[in-house]
Amino acid sequence: MQLPRASRHSFLIAVDTNIVVRLLTQDDEDQYQKAFALFDQHDVFIADSVILETEWVLRYAYNFDAGRITYALAHLFGLPNVHVNQPSLLAQAIAWHGQGLDFADAFHLASSQQCKIFFTFDKKMVKAAKGVACCEVLLP
Repeated sequence: MQLPRASRHSFLIAVDTNIVVRLLTQDDEDQYQKAFALFDQHDVFIADSVILETEWVLRYAYNFDAGRITYALAHLFGLPNVHVNQPSLLAQAIAWHGQGLDFADAFHLASSQQCKIFFTFDKKMVKAAKGVACCEVLLP
């Protein structure tokens, strides 16, 4: 996967999930080139909702495994012209995803670190999150 150099920033733009997915999968050459040009020529903001949807699309529509998703997202968000709401929170979510947490669960948990307890009915999340965060994950 070749990511843009991000050498010519003109102004901040926001992108939808389909732009990010085209950039990461390169499954449509024309759309990939257009997505690449956007990332190459602008500062790019990616909303939290786009990040969550991108992970879901990569996992379910493209069968990316957790390692490949973690790699792709970490490299994308490491570009100097890519901006997100909370970079350290996103980095934590990506790291926890790489350690076995579902990406959305990791994102929710990273967003809740100011809390003592995170309640869920998801027994798999409780097990996967054991000992990874300051916020304890429990069943109600």
